Amino acid sequence: MTIAFVFILGLFVGSFLNVVVYRLHRAESFIRGFSKCLFCSHRLYPKDLFPLFSLLWLRGKCRYCRHKISWQYLWAELATGLSFALIFWYIFAELDINVFLTQLNGLLALQLIGWGVFTSFLIIIFIYDLRYYLILDKVSLPAVAVAFIINIFLGHSWTSLLLAMLVGGGFFLAQFVLSKGKWIGGGDIRLGLLMGAILGWTGVLLGLFVAYMLGGVFASILLLSKKKHLGDKLPFGTFLTIATFIVLLYGDILFKWYISLW
Repeated sequence: MTIAFVFILGLFVGSFLNVVVYRLHRAESFIRGFSKCLFCSHRLYPKDLFPLFSLLWLRGKCRYCRHKISWQYLWAELATGLSFALIFWYIFAELDINVFLTQLNGLLALQLIGWGVFTSFLIIIFIYDLRYYLILDKVSLPAVAVAFIINIFLGHSWTSLLLAMLVGGGFFLAQFVLSKGKWIGGGDIRLGLLMGAILGWTGVLLGLFVAYMLGGVFASILLLSKKKHLGDKLPFGTFLTIATFIVLLYGDILFKWYISLW
């Protein structure tokens, strides 16, 4: 039951993250104002905004103008719900609600909330980069500061985190300088800093490896299917965010598996 509650909470957070992405793109405040249809500008009410179910009930169309709504909203809500559930499962495994409440001390609560915050930032970056091929500093830089502070309270060494940020950011900075900005954008540098602040210096190395593996496989599929051609751009920030989440939860397992191969 607890994990179901966390999943539903994640659906609502995902719905909010969709609003954040939309309003960031339109340079609007995502704190003030009411939600409205992107096409007819009709105000949307709670019955129109219930995560997942409203979109399915309305068959992916606006209730008022019947214009099709992007399925991005559904997938973002689902991804956030599943991510939150995975985080909870990783931290608390199969504890029932009574055991969960007795074992939820301050540090575990901070880890649960902190990793949820990390994931929320990563999802915003993922969606924005996927849609607009851009990683916003107004998202990534606050995320770096928040991740750094949370990890300090979780017991990570500030020197280790700074080293990780140097590795992650420096890796992309070197590519940016060598290619004069042709290989990657400046947003990737800030995202490298964020990876370091979230994962630590050992995790960031694994995260970069996983991201390039994912990117290589996906790029190969697109090239073979002729949906992309050599020289076409790929939103690499999407692979970096996915890799960061994977390593955050399963980095130790991946590292032990990799070592066992040698």
